[in-house]
Amino acid sequence: MSRLDQLKKHLRPGRVYRREDLAQWSKSVDRHARELLEQGVLTKLRNGLYYYPETSVFGQVPPDDAELVKSFLREDDFLLTSFNAYNSLGVGTTQLYNQSIVYNHKRHGVFTLGGRTFEFRRKPRFPKKLTQEFLVVDLLNNLQELAEDEDSVRARALAKLQQLSAAAVRRAARQFGKVSTQKLVEQALSHAA
Repeated sequence: MSRLDQLKKHLRPGRVYRREDLAQWSKSVDRHARELLEQGVLTKLRNGLYYYPETSVFGQVPPDDAELVKSFLREDDFLLTSFNAYNSLGVGTTQLYNQSIVYNHKRHGVFTLGGRTFEFRRKPRFPKKLTQEFLVVDLLNNLQELAEDEDSVRARALAKLQQLSAAAVRRAARQFGKVSTQKLVEQALSHAA
């Protein structure tokens, strides 16, 4: 069995690999990566980042966003979201956005990974998963970046606060909100009380 074949047996369809992942199974990692690219076994996502495509009846399946981000960051401590998540709140946001947002502790900037655009935002804190309370706070944090009318979305988002647990919203605003968002949430909840 050739060294290239030995490397191939470690690869799994649907996985994203960094160059150093491949290096643990190959002494000639650059040559082997080039050969695997030429054979179509691997697809290059960006420098040092490769994907072993999974195949379905419709052709090659693109890499899972979470798997892609996890390999790029070299950790799984991040929150993958999009402004599209705000549409689930029922506050008048209906636009569809083509960019995912990654809250993380390491990277900041816009990166193209596997043909998809990700905006990495370095944050000191973010939840492990999306909650309604976090989404409302995040929407208020990012209001100026949305395509919808800012005043009407803000009014509906503040009205939405009344349907959620006041304690959970205050906690989310304190942990994840900008100072202006914290004030806005506190004013809205105080007037409702």
